[in-house]
Amino acid sequence: MTKKSTPKKTAPKKTSPKKTAPKKTSKKARDAASIEVNRRREWRFDLPLPAKIEGKLPLGKIFKENTKIENISCKGVYFSLDSGVIIGSKLNLVIDMPKELGGGKKLKLCLGGLTVRLEELDKKTKKQGVALRFHKNYKILSKDLKKNKNTS
Repeated sequence: MTKKSTPKKTAPKKTSPKKTAPKKTSKKARDAASIEVNRRREWRFDLPLPAKIEGKLPLGKIFKENTKIENISCKGVYFSLDSGVIIGSKLNLVIDMPKELGGGKKLKLCLGGLTVRLEELDKKTKKQGVALRFHKNYKILSKDLKKNKNTS
């Protein structure tokens, strides 16, 4: 009879972790990592224009509030309110346009839209960021037109 040999159990070898040099990243890669990705389809323009917002609050109360636009695109606008609107709120927006854009006349751009995003309430200003997607219809009104209508 032959004896079966059994393998000896040995303790695992102690190995020290390999020391590797930190990976070098190119300047181009570092710069690309620091750039914010903008996934919007339209360009947004920082355009701090005064505006009036009108709409209904969740319980049906009508509100009007003055604000300043933070940015605007062909599809929507972003501003801050302290009125407490909710997503899905229908709002009307009246933007006072600079005289330079109206050939020396004061113009108002009247737009309607739907609230599509709300930011958290700012603890300092007590205002909430609101993103509004425009409806297709808009009007451009001249203050001169209002004066003519009132006098006739």
